[in-house]
Amino acid sequence: MNKPPYARELKVCLCHTCGFVCPEGAHECPRCYSPVHTRKPNSIARTWAFLLASIIFYVPANVLPVMYTSMFSGGSENTIMSGVIEFWQHGSWDIAILIFIASVAVPCMKFCVLGTLLITCQRRSRWAMRERAKLYRFVELIGYWSMLDVLVVALVAALVQFRALSTIEPRLGILFFGLVVVLTMLSAMSFDPRLIWDAEVNDVE
Repeated sequence: MNKPPYARELKVCLCHTCGFVCPEGAHECPRCYSPVHTRKPNSIARTWAFLLASIIFYVPANVLPVMYTSMFSGGSENTIMSGVIEFWQHGSWDIAILIFIASVAVPCMKFCVLGTLLITCQRRSRWAMRERAKLYRFVELIGYWSMLDVLVVALVAALVQFRALSTIEPRLGILFFGLVVVLTMLSAMSFDPRLIWDAEVNDVE
C-alpha cells in the first residue's frame, strides 16, 4: 500500500492559525496574514521549557496547603492529598475521586506523555508513531478540563459558606497548581505533532 505524500513533496505547508494550505516558501498566510512555518519554531526546546517548569511548580502545589477550613471546633489547612483523604473519610467519595483524578492522575499522565513524545522525537524514533499521535490528541483534549480541580475547590467553598457550616479560604498551593495547569497547556500547544512523522523522512528542516 502506497503511503500518502508529504506536504514538502507537494511543495505546500499548513497555516497553524486558520489551516489554509499555503505554497512552500510562503512567509505569511494569504488568508489570515499569520506567519507560516513548515514546523513550529523551536518546538522541542519550548515544550521542554514549559514541561520542566510545570514539573517544578507541581512540587509546591502538592506540598503547600490549597485551602484553609475553619469549623466550630477549629481550623485546619489541607494539601491536595489530605483534602482528598478528608473528603473520602466524610463520605464525599465522589468529590474525592474527582479531585484526585484532576489534581494527581491527569497532571502526572500529561508529564509522562509529553516527556515520552519529546524524547522519542529527539531520538527520531519510529516506535508506535500512530499511537503517539493519538496520545498527543488525547493530551490536547483533556487540557480543556485541567482547571477542574480549582473549580471544585471554589464550588465546595461556596456551598459550605452558603450553608453557614464553616469557612473555606484558598491558600498558596492553589496558585502553584493553577500555574502547573497553564504551563502544561502551553507545553502541549508548543509541541508540533508533525515531528512524530519526521522520522520517516531524511531531509527534515
